[in-house]
Amino acid sequence: MRDDRTQKTIRQLLLLFMVCLFLSGLTAIPVDLQLGILVKSVKQDTTLHAWLQKVLLAYREVANEYPFLFYGYDWLAFAHFILALLFLGPYRDPVKNIWIIQFGLITCVLVIPFAFAAGYFRGIPLGWRLIDCSFGVFGFLLLRIIYTKTKSLINEYNQNGNSCSNRMVAQQTAG
Repeated sequence: MRDDRTQKTIRQLLLLFMVCLFLSGLTAIPVDLQLGILVKSVKQDTTLHAWLQKVLLAYREVANEYPFLFYGYDWLAFAHFILALLFLGPYRDPVKNIWIIQFGLITCVLVIPFAFAAGYFRGIPLGWRLIDCSFGVFGFLLLRIIYTKTKSLINEYNQNGNSCSNRMVAQQTAG
């Protein structure tokens, strides 16, 4: 049953994508701790170390004087958690919910111009913007594999004369 193996692979890759999305959101919460670790782990007297120290100092100053601004970090984390949950649809039925995979592909592409534009206007160094872009690139590559495998499932069902929806209903009823 080639389609069972393909579905299993799709589910595993979607689970990886959802976990990474969740963990990415989780990093928006303990920012002070993370920045402190980064500052200590990066070689001193480097541009990166100076940038990280500047960010940590700014973070702590804002935290002391204007902690309500970090409510945006909370919502950033929440958005990542919700977007991870969105992919439960394709996890259950990738064929029926292929539009969510397409949505993910589009958003991964949009990460790149957004990171460059917003990063430029916020004074974020190019290297940091490239790191942000890497999330879109890696997410896109993973979702592209998922999308391709889902399309192969659709083609296989159509070649066998089965409608995709009938096949999915039969599987859900049996499982």
